[in-house]
Parts: sequence; structure tokens; C-alpha cells
Amino acid sequence: MNVLLVLLAFWLPGLLFGAAIRLRGWTLAAAGPMLTFGLVALGIPVLGKLGIRWSMLNVALWSVLVSAVGFALAFAVARFARRRHPDWTEPERPERSVRDHVLIGLGVAAGLGIGAVTFLRGVRNLNNVQQGWDAPFHANLVRWIAEHGDARPSTVGTIANLPNQTNYFYPDTYHALLALVFGKGGLTMMPTLNLAALTVVLTVPIGVAAMCHAWRMPPVAVASAAAVSACFTVFPYDSLWRGPLWPFVAGVALIPAMLAVARHLLEPRAIAGPVGIGVGVAGLAGLHTSVVFVVIVYFLTILAAVLLKFEKITWRRSMPSLVATFVLAAAFGIPVVLPSLYNAGGVTSTYWASEATVSGAVGETITFSPMASFPQWWIGVPALIGVFMLVRHRRMMWMVGAYILLGALFAATVSLETDIVHLLSSPFYNDNWRVAALVPLAGCVAFGEFVHTASGWFAEKVRPRLPNLRPATLTLVGVVLIALVVGGLSRGGYVGRNAARVQYAYNDSPTISKDEEAAFGWLAAHTKPGERVLNDRIDGSVWMYALAGVMPTQWSFYGSDKTTNTDEQYLSIYANDLDRFPRVRKALTDLKVRYAFVGKGKVIADRQNDVGLQHLDTTPGFKLVFRNAGASIYEIEGQQGVVTSGAAPGSTAGNGK
Repeated sequence: MNVLLVLLAFWLPGLLFGAAIRLRGWTLAAAGPMLTFGLVALGIPVLGKLGIRWSMLNVALWSVLVSAVGFALAFAVARFARRRHPDWTEPERPERSVRDHVLIGLGVAAGLGIGAVTFLRGVRNLNNVQQGWDAPFHANLVRWIAEHGDARPSTVGTIANLPNQTNYFYPDTYHALLALVFGKGGLTMMPTLNLAALTVVLTVPIGVAAMCHAWRMPPVAVASAAAVSACFTVFPYDSLWRGPLWPFVAGVALIPAMLAVARHLLEPRAIAGPVGIGVGVAGLAGLHTSVVFVVIVYFLTILAAVLLKFEKITWRRSMPSLVATFVLAAAFGIPVVLPSLYNAGGVTSTYWASEATVSGAVGETITFSPMASFPQWWIGVPALIGVFMLVRHRRMMWMVGAYILLGALFAATVSLETDIVHLLSSPFYNDNWRVAALVPLAGCVAFGEFVHTASGWFAEKVRPRLPNLRPATLTLVGVVLIALVVGGLSRGGYVGRNAARVQYAYNDSPTISKDEEAAFGWLAAHTKPGERVLNDRIDGSVWMYALAGVMPTQWSFYGSDKTTNTDEQYLSIYANDLDRFPRVRKALTDLKVRYAFVGKGKVIADRQNDVGLQHLDTTPGFKLVFRNAGASIYEIEGQQGVVTSGAAPGSTAGNGK
């Protein structure tokens, strides 16, 4: 039931809208989540401005309304085009037989199976907490939106320790969608986050299949590309344990869907291309602004392929779609991107040290094994061969061009420290791992081309000896043999290796343990609405709001701004001087604090607790009321009636109605 709820949340709104604007087949199936995020990204400012609460019912009505508008527009444009250009017929598309679609479906099923098994083996239990640095921020944001009914980024600064920052921005489209299902059907926080991550993994094979199908790859290549898309370590798995970069992963996972829709620019079908891309750009920008830069790279390489005659286009017919696409992408995308300028300096100034030599970086790129200590030879080498086959067959040349550009960017980012490299990688926080995640998509396509060519060669060589067998049967035998060899040598598509990577972040330590979760439960039973708990920014206590609904004084591992003199920052230094400094008592009262929490888990292992939270066992005014192996909770004397005056700042129901 829970899995179905998350799957429906990802797909249903987008499928409705996509069908309304006349997307069909594999492209519609792949574009569903992308369009859903687009509807969410566009709905956040509209519903927020109108004072309409962010809820499942209201977002569903918004999706139906926009879909109705899309349907009417598609109908009107198609009718106008038939009258104005009666000679324009539906573009000719190579027919796919039922057998072809079944083969593609089998490849997608293989990719879905590999991805699901890998992820579930990695997390082991959907209730397990992700131990990474960014995880509690994402979780807190989901609960905050769900409880306050307003998903506008300007209203969520509290969970970033910036309660009065009205121009605060973080792309929260991913969180806004999850907020709709959180708490429904018994979905608690970690199953919500983990099922959403699993769903993102499942979008990859469908998107790759749709993209390859739309761009006329042979059925064997389409199926093989979809199957192998779940095998590359660096994407999506490395970005699911490191960080985790959940919104970024979702954005990159949906790039193939965007590229499948882009085919409609060369072969226009009413408004499907322009509107699908326009809404899709809003969705991808809402997931993570940097993904838009990746889409631009792909669109430029497609344009180059068209200009160099690698892809056919009828300019007279396609020009209206191209112009409309540019206008709609700007109209829908710019309002989503502009608020990100608030923190643009913080993003572009982030620095990550090089992690490879130049020769090592090139090796990682050409074997499609970025950031890996040992290459994925059994899919990397076939994919490299497939790149040359794509060039030889003049197939999806724009993908080869994108691989060269993005691969070069990764190789430079991970091995060089120059101003130009920092500039080009700045939209990705200059982060080697984020840029690395952009490399495997070309590897999927190239691997598919390798399997298609190799199985065709096998059928051609064997056919004289088995003249009674049909060529398609021999080709299928070749595909099965390749699958057995690659699957055997890679031990089932690198499932064990990739699951082990995911598992890095799903242990009962170092940040938060089951004992600390039990302590959160105690707090939830002993605190009142509006009450906050004094906590340390480095231990697992930043999870208490996400997991138990208890508001802390420090919401994230970054803590309060050190340059400000906020009550939260003051208490982190002087809380255990309760009897010496009157401001301590005043700050505790103003923040509605009655309990202090000290956990043993640390996101930074060798970091001590904040000075103000040290030695509470022997500090006058702090009474131990709960302790287990992972956490201690202290009641602060004189604070028992702290919530009688009302709710704490930031805990009201928000602007939603």
C-alpha cells in the first residue's frame, strides 16, 4: 500500500497532464514523474500566493485544472494546424512490432529488478535512518511543509536556522511532493524518504528506454540500455549514500525523460514538445537548479547534430515548436530559477579537493567508472566499444557529443584546480561526485549499441550453420549469451557491489542510533506543541523534528549562524552557566525550552558537544530524566511552565488555509 501511494504520487499527475497534451507510449510513461514535478514546481508559488493550503486534495485539483487547460490547448492547436496546413500529416515513425515492445519491456523489467534489489539490499529496512550530512535537512523540510501547508521556499527558513530570512531559498519541489504523502497510509518519515529514493531509482530504466526508443535505437539496444542503466555505481547509488543528494538524483534520473520528449521538436506533435519541455524544465529546476545546465548541454548537442545533418528536421514545420519551446521553457523555468540567486554565491564558492590524477580521471571516464577505486570493467569496456559503434553507425551522435563534453568536465573537475574548471563546475558546487553522476547515461546508450551490434554479428556468423532458425531468434540467442556472460562476470549486474555502497549510510551509527530514536519518542510524549528542546548541532538530535515532531533549537548540522547573536547560538555556548548569566534563563524562556538533549552519535566523529551542553550531569539546574545507551535528556529547573504563554516562533500553522 505504501509503495503504491508513493508510485501514484510520482506518476499519476504527470501521466494525466502528459496524456492531455498528447504524449503517448514509452515517452508518456517516462515523462510522468518529470511532469508531476513540473506541476508541483509551478503550483508551489501559485497556491502559496493565493493562500491555498498545500495538501493532497488541493494539489490534485491543481493538477486536474492544469491538465484540462493543456487538453484544451492541445485540441485547439491541433485543429488550427490541420486547417492552416492540411498537408502536414503525422510524422512517419518506424513501426515497432509487438515483439519489439515486449523485448523493450523485458529490458525495462530487468533494469527495474536490478535497481530495486540493489537499493533494498543496501537500506536493508525501509525504517532505517540515512546517516548522511544532508539527510536530516531533507527530512525536516518534508515534515515542515506537511505540517504548515505552505511549500514556498521563503517560508521554510526556520529549519535552516534562519527563521527571519524571508528571502531564503532552497529548491523544495521534491520535498513538497513527499509532504503530500507523508503521514498518509501509515507512512512515517523514513519509509517516505526511502520509498521515494527507490521510486527515483525505478524511473531510470523507464526513462532510458523511452529516450532510446524515441531516438530510433534498435529494440535490442533499447532493451539492453534500459537493463544496464541500473548497474552503474556512480549513478544513482553513490549519490544516494553520499549526501544524500535525493533531489539532485531525482533531477538527473529524469533527464532521459526530457530527452525523449525533445524528439517532438524534430517531429512535432501539436503542443506535446513545447509544453512538455516547458513544464519539464520547471520540474527539473525545482528539483535542483544545476540540472537545467545539464539539459542545456544536451539540447545544444542535439542542435549541433541537426546542423551537421546527423538528425533530420523539417525546419518549416519544426520552427513554431522550437520558438514555443524556448518561450515556454523561459516562462516556466525562470520564475523557479530566479530565487536561487539568493544563495548563488554560496553554491559557486564551495570547494572540493581533487581526488584523482589527470590520467586516472581519464581512465575513470572512459570506463564509465567515475569515483570508483576499481573500474566496472564488464559494463564499462562494452560501453566504450559501443561509443565507437555509435559513431560508426551515425546513431545518437548528440549523445556521443554530450559524453565528450560532460566526461571532459568530470575529468577536469576531479583532477585539476584552475579558475576555468571551477567556473564550469560551479553550478554543481564544484563537487566531483555530482559531475560524475552525469557520465553513465551515455554509457547506457553505448552499452545498448554494443549488445545490438554484437548479437547481430553473432546471428550473422551462426546463421549458415543453423539455416532453419529465424535471424531474430539467433539475435535473441546472442543477446541471452551476452547477458549471461556480462551478468556472470559482474555478479548479477554489480548488485552486491552497489548495494554495499548504499549500505554505507544505513547502519545504526555513526550519526543516529535506535537508542536516540527511542529518546525522541520519550520527548514526543513529554513535550507540548510549541515547545523546543535544547540540542547540539553535531549529534543525531537534529533528526528529532523529522522523526518525532519535536522542535529542536538547532535544526541542522550547520547550526546557527556564528556571526549572529541569536538565542540559539548563545545557548550553545552558555547553557550550562544557567546560574551565572541571566540571559541564559531569558533565552530558554523565549525559545520555550524545558528539556536538553545530548546524544552519543556524531556526524563528525572527533567533534565534542557544544560547550553549553557539556557536563550537564554535574551542572546545577539540569536534572537527568531519561538515559539509555545512546542519549541523555535533562529537565531544566524552573522551565516547567514554559509553554503556557503560547507557541514558539515559527510553529504556527503557516499562511496556508
